[in-house]
Amino acid sequence: MKKSEPFEKGLDRLEGIVRQLEAGEKGLEESLDLFETGTSLAKDLTSRLEEVKHRVEVLIKQGEGKFKAEPMKAPQGEE
Repeated sequence: MKKSEPFEKGLDRLEGIVRQLEAGEKGLEESLDLFETGTSLAKDLTSRLEEVKHRVEVLIKQGEGKFKAEPMKAPQGEE
């Protein structure tokens, strides 16, 4: 995934790859290429999410300018 590419666009690309693989209409070589691209993209997206999670945790203040890391809450329905 290109660093300048928005996260949402990368996620859309990954979802498209998954749909193509689930359809089972691609040959072995093309499926393998899609799988490799998808796993690389998933790794990049996960890394970007972890970076954002860390930034959010750092920004949660406690008291007089002290920071406290707290886990992010999952959106409702995703727990």
